[in-house]
Amino acid sequence: MTNAFSLYSTLKERIVRRDAHVATIGLGYVGLPLALTISEAGFRTTGLDLNKPRVDAINAGERVISYFPEDRIRNAVADGKFAASADPSDIGTADIVLICVPTPLSSAREPDLSYVIRAAEGAAAWLRPGQLIVLESTVWPGATATVIKPILERGGLRAGEDFFLAFSPEREDPGNAHFSTQSIPKIVGADDQKSRELVEQFYSQIVEKAVPVSSLATAEAVKLAENSFRTVNIALVNEMKVAFEAMGVDIWEVVSAAATKPFGYMPFYPGPGIGGDCIPVSPVYLSWRARDVGSSLPIVDLARANNDGAPELIAGRVNAELTADRRDGAKGARVLILGISYKKNIEDTRESPALAILNCLEKMGARCDYYDPYFPVMPVTRDHPDLAERRSVALTAETVASYDAVLVTTDHSDVDYALVAQSARLVLDTRNVFAALGLRPSAGRIVKT
Repeated sequence: MTNAFSLYSTLKERIVRRDAHVATIGLGYVGLPLALTISEAGFRTTGLDLNKPRVDAINAGERVISYFPEDRIRNAVADGKFAASADPSDIGTADIVLICVPTPLSSAREPDLSYVIRAAEGAAAWLRPGQLIVLESTVWPGATATVIKPILERGGLRAGEDFFLAFSPEREDPGNAHFSTQSIPKIVGADDQKSRELVEQFYSQIVEKAVPVSSLATAEAVKLAENSFRTVNIALVNEMKVAFEAMGVDIWEVVSAAATKPFGYMPFYPGPGIGGDCIPVSPVYLSWRARDVGSSLPIVDLARANNDGAPELIAGRVNAELTADRRDGAKGARVLILGISYKKNIEDTRESPALAILNCLEKMGARCDYYDPYFPVMPVTRDHPDLAERRSVALTAETVASYDAVLVTTDHSDVDYALVAQSARLVLDTRNVFAALGLRPSAGRIVKT
């Protein structure tokens, strides 16, 4: 116990003085914003990633994430507090190691911890007494204690005594102009008091507020609860959209009016489905774990099924609207998809419903192209690798007029929607962007979908 207290005291003092060295494993949409925020708070920070070209680009000051201020990465590198690295030995020199790697779904749509396990094995190879290891990646409750902890302890060091182990779920919202890594409260949890105090002390230096909880499992559950809540409500509003439409009622007007109630209501808006590595993933991890312990979450499972089926419903609606204009519906029709990102104003196609809709339409016999200012070339994606290397078309009046239908799946700000309204024969708008901008068609028609 004396050794544990000494290690704890030394690290706590280094955190308070802000001379602890921090390493983040993973430089994606979670790890890079976090690493920069930590360095901007005054800690020497090393961002680790196996993608050497990305590491080189970051060290060259390139803006590898589009919604960052243009000079943010360049300034962080120039300041000397931040550097990217592909060398795993940097883990051994760090006092605090944060694991920020993907936790996607497997091909069977079940939790896939392979990235986290590899990151933990990498950390274990360089683990030394006195380090604080924090997992940020989404996992099911109990995973840090039963999967990650044993890996870290293989070399003989013990969590809570020789090193410290905590969980702090990432809460990034890519492209959100109102909430940043620094301003979003940070949940922190651990199974022993020293680890909990250290992780709270650390994040209190980084973000506006650290919120401690009693255990690793509780902290893990918080993230799943947050995103399952959103999953259920997104499914609900999409379900109401269909029902209200049958009643001749505009769901967008209903939600807007309901949102004026100052209590008891939170607005959720319909769309083409859910995307990203959070909302489609967290409920799966939670439901899987519930079954594992002999329980169930039928409401969450029903919402998941509803959201998973949204792209097919949208494709069906496109087919139905095209049938009103041409006998064969989607078969042989030319369809332009506006936006392939899963949300507006970011370059991220993870679990994007736009890609699922595109595939559904092509299975119906449609010929699909896309326009997205963030993707001149379609990237390789886990869920739709066959779409890689397609190219975005030019958004001109002549181009738009050549399609039988234009489907808005992502409401990027940097799109000439007025041109689309003037040129398109048929627009199907899943984001209400045309009504929000007050745009009306010149000759064709616009359908909220």
